[in-house]
Amino acid sequence: MKRNIEIFTSIIVWFAVIAQFYLMVINRQADIIETIVRFFSFFTILTNTLVALYFSSKAFELKRFPFSIFHKAGALTAITTFILIVGLVYQITLRGIWQPTGLQYLVDELLHSVVPLWVLIYWSFIVSNIDLKFKPVSYWIIYPICYLLFVLIRGHFSGFYPYPFLNIANIGYLNAFQNIGLIILLFLSILALLVFLGKKLPRNRMIESSYS
Repeated sequence: MKRNIEIFTSIIVWFAVIAQFYLMVINRQADIIETIVRFFSFFTILTNTLVALYFSSKAFELKRFPFSIFHKAGALTAITTFILIVGLVYQITLRGIWQPTGLQYLVDELLHSVVPLWVLIYWSFIVSNIDLKFKPVSYWIIYPICYLLFVLIRGHFSGFYPYPFLNIANIGYLNAFQNIGLIILLFLSILALLVFLGKKLPRNRMIESSYS
């Protein structure tokens, strides 16, 4: 049952990521290389890809590097935190600025709404005690820090910022860094909440995972 859920989830998330890539390419406003770089400049895409890799590694028992990272303590809680940030930021700041239709609407809802909610549900049943320790989860903060550095540095030279709340050219350094501060605060808040709630879950609902 658990493995079937993981296979199904990996298929759905890979479909959403690949479909979004297809839509971005056919509607591109830059050359193909720049379009690919821009595609991977979105935190939504990178984080959903992390989710897809996590579920693929679990479903098919891929434990060699680089998949081994997904079998470490804290991985599930960290990835759940990141995908919840994707969902919350989208619902709060981005949903109202465009109205996708057709396939784009389906993909948009999968990436920003369905996947975050589904991962949270999966986490609530699968998370183990070892995945609720703050220290191993905190190591994952290097991911959003590296992402923000990449986006800001590349944006400075290319003029492309994937999100309006990071667009220094339009909103200035002060507002951009205030927004970054709020996102970091959101990350820490969600992480702390997950650790707290995870410890409150009935033990008989948890399925202990094996970690290397």
